[in-house]
Order: sequence, then C-alpha cells, then structure tokens
Amino acid sequence: MTEILNADAAGLARAAALLSQGGLVAFPTETVYGLGGDARSDLAVARIFEAKGRPRFNPLIVHVADMTMAKEVALFDARAERVAGAFWPGPLTLVLPLRSGARISDLVTAGLSTVAVRMPAHPVARALLSAFGGPVAAPSANPSGKVSPTRAEHVIAGLSGLIAAVVDGGPCAVGVESTILGLTGDPELLRPGGIPAEALEACLGTPLPEGGSAAKPSAPGQLASHYAPSAPIRLGATRPEPRELWIGFGPDARGADLNLSLTGDLVEAAANLFHFLREADARTEGTIAVSPIPERGLGRAINDRLRRAAAPRH
Repeated sequence: MTEILNADAAGLARAAALLSQGGLVAFPTETVYGLGGDARSDLAVARIFEAKGRPRFNPLIVHVADMTMAKEVALFDARAERVAGAFWPGPLTLVLPLRSGARISDLVTAGLSTVAVRMPAHPVARALLSAFGGPVAAPSANPSGKVSPTRAEHVIAGLSGLIAAVVDGGPCAVGVESTILGLTGDPELLRPGGIPAEALEACLGTPLPEGGSAAKPSAPGQLASHYAPSAPIRLGATRPEPRELWIGFGPDARGADLNLSLTGDLVEAAANLFHFLREADARTEGTIAVSPIPERGLGRAINDRLRRAAAPRH
C-alpha cells in the first residue's frame, strides 16, 4: 500500500525514514515528481528500476540538498562552479566526473565514470533531502516511457502499490524536466529542459552543441521513444483531422480541445504539457494532434518531449 504523506514536518520525517530503510518515496520538484531512493544503496536503486520498468542502461539523476553534498558526489571545475552558482537551486542537472569514494551505486551511473547531479529548488524537495541527509536518486515518478507526473495523483495512477509513499506537495510549476548540461569535456546540451539553453550559453560564454545518444545514453531522457501516452501523436497540427483530439498552442488554436497557452506563453505551455498529454490520452481513442511550438527558449524542451512522445514505439 502506497502512503500519501502531507508536505509537513511529520510527513517529511516519515518520508526520510522510509528512504533510510531503502524504500521508494515520490516527491515534488519544480519540474516533475521524482521517484526517490537512496543513491548509495544498490537495493534501493534497483527498486527504482523495478517500479518504473526502466531500461538498466539509462542513468539516473542524483538530487542533493546543498553544494557540500554535491561536492561529495561529483568533481566541480570552474565552469561547473559558475553554472551552479547561477542556476542552483533550480531545474538544471550537471553531468560531471564522479568523485572517487562517492559511494554512489553503479546502477545510478549506469557504470559510467560520470554522474548527473542536481539541486532542486522546490521547498518540499529541499526539506526532504535535508531531512534524509544524503543523495537521492530520482527519475520521474512514472512507469518508464510514459507521461511524466506533475501532480501526486499522477504518481498514484502509475505507481500505486509499487512504491512506499508519495509526498503530496501540489502541482509542479515548471512541468518539463531539468535541462542537462554535460561538463566532462567541452560543454554540451544533453537534454533541453527547464533552463533555456540560451541562458546557459550566456553564462558559459560559448555555444552549446547538442550531445548524447539514444543508443547509449550518457544522461537521462535520451531514449528515442519517451514520455509517451498510449495514443499516437501527430505533431505540427494546425487543425485536427477526424477522430483526433487537438492540443493547441496560442490564440490561433482557440478551437482546440486543450490549449497549452492561449496567450502563447512558453512557460505556461511547459507547465501544462504532461498534464495535458495525460488528459488527452484519457479522452481519446484516436490520435492526439499537437499544434506547432516555437523552437526557442522552453519551446526547445517542449518540442524535444513531443518528438520523443511521438517517436515509433518498440
């Protein structure tokens, strides 16, 4: 039976105790709900993979409460220090060299010599990490490949009975996962997300080429088919075809069944994306048609998720 915990002192103490016992606890971040387990415990991390049905070669993100904890896990050079100082806490994951003796489970890093680390900004996430006192591996709290959860009820719908608890901290504000920045060599964008690439480029003073591989992921979220509802998806739809449910964007799509943002606000669209995909999936037996989204700022992250959601299923 999965416990639903309030985001108060008693609920967070219970959640931290469950994590200490090797249990899995879902909790809100500013991006999506994460499925947390002790990043130092092979058993806890294996339980994450089991609950999600997640491919073993796909690395996990380690969530930390502060820079002290982050530096116990990863090696920070001057670039990493600068970017972390500018964007942490927040929706940014850094892929850095794994510190020797970090005691992070090999299952977290998929056997790589690098680690993905992030300091979330959500007050509930930060309070839980502080209460637990250690690094927490936490992919999105949903069955692997399905739509990411932005509310506690989404977690329960996908993982009830498979995890120990979920801390209900209300809806997530950003709604798409963290941006992943690789800093083990030349900087590269491994996944678009909640921090626009343009902001990272300005901080680093260099363009960010896209890196990573769907065949051999070096960071989470690089599988070709991912974030997928059950219904097929048609992208770039300026109007729906028969038996399609239309997710629109902007004022030109006022007749859409759902509209990510009537005003064309990409931040609002990002926050609504996964919730609307989930709602559309429940409302149609046909295809989900999605309006074009501008390829700028958070639009890059939204389009990345939509392309993966629409990719052929294997």
